[in-house]
Amino acid sequence: MIGCDNLAKKKKVKTKAKRLATFGLGSIVLIIVISITLFNVLSDIAKKYNEKKELEEKLVALKEKEVELENDVNKLKDPEYLARYAREKYFYSKDGEYVIRIPEDDENE
Repeated sequence: MIGCDNLAKKKKVKTKAKRLATFGLGSIVLIIVISITLFNVLSDIAKKYNEKKELEEKLVALKEKEVELENDVNKLKDPEYLARYAREKYFYSKDGEYVIRIPEDDENE
């Protein structure tokens, strides 16, 4: 009967080892899955943060452009400024006035 006791103890040890190996393998797989998921989430957060930063910079630039355009609109409401702008930009002239265009010198040459 002593031989049967040894066999029973060995079987118990083997089943415990199998359970431990299964639990260990399952734990490792679970840790890997959680790590991959965590990495993906952190990567997405970093992308969103960079995108937010870029969009905030665009917003600042667009607000500056808006202020500039509002100033232009206010200037264009002034008839004197509008007449001067039309003469300079589109070569309109008053009666008896001649428009002579002088080419700009390139500083690069």
